[in-house]
This record gives sequence, C-alpha cells and structure tokens, in this order.
Amino acid sequence: MNKIRIGFGFDVHRLVEGRAFWLGGLKLEHDKGSLGHSDGDVLIHAICDALLGAANARDIGFHFPNTSDAYKNIDSKVLLSDVAAIIRKEGYEIGNIDATVCLENPKINPHVGEMQRVLSDCLRIPPGDISIKATTNEGLGYVGSETGVNAYAVALISRTN
Repeated sequence: MNKIRIGFGFDVHRLVEGRAFWLGGLKLEHDKGSLGHSDGDVLIHAICDALLGAANARDIGFHFPNTSDAYKNIDSKVLLSDVAAIIRKEGYEIGNIDATVCLENPKINPHVGEMQRVLSDCLRIPPGDISIKATTNEGLGYVGSETGVNAYAVALISRTN
C-alpha cells in the first residue's frame, strides 16, 4: 500500500508601507507589502509548512530560521524549492496543494494561473495540482482593516519507497 499523508500550513504577516507585496511567487501591485525576514510571501510560507507537516519534518522556521542572515529578504520561491527537495529526500512525492489566501486587496483572481505555474516550477508538479483560492474577511479584523494578510494550505504527499 502506498502510504499517503496530509499536512496543514498557516502563515500571517503584517502589511506595511514601503515593502513589496509578494504572493504566490509574484510581485503584485499594492500600496503595502508583507513585513517579514524573507520576502513575506504568506502563500508560499503556508504551503511550505503544509508540506513539511505532512512529512513530519518540523516547520519552515526550523529549516529557515528568521535569526539567520542567510534568509534575510530571501525569495520565498527558493525556500519552496528547498522544501520540495526535503520532501523528496524523506521519500515522499507531492500529490496536490489546496490553499486559501485571506486579504481584502489586491484581488488575486487575475493572477492565479501565473501563481500556479510559478509554484509548479518550484515544486515540480503540474499546475493543475495546485489550487489557489482567495477570500476577504468582510472588513473584519486585521485582514479586513488591511493591516495583515494570512494564508492556509493543505498538502497531500505519498510515500515513494
């Protein structure tokens, strides 16, 4: 029997002026960007944690600590590619990703296809195996006031050996 595992990931970042807004590996036009040690891409970070959790391989902070200058302002696509390599080294193959981003603006629907292509290159899986959705918080909380953004992801992996 080919063992399958599921993992869950979550990430949140404060939105601040003067930073670029990276989401799903793309730089999107926005008057604020995610504050973080890396580029602050909440979608990629949630996917990384979902994959690592599925493989019982700790979390993104364990592998890429925010106390290390090596990861200061790093492109999160590099982290995602490294996570995919960790998953494969642990003897797993990535099945699919399902992710939801919570934000009021910018609207991401026009960018979903390109995000899927960018993430599929990092993960080496077909774009159709990556689902990206968005929702607002209907004006409530830090997402609704546009002072923060968060993302959730689940990942399915299966044992290859």
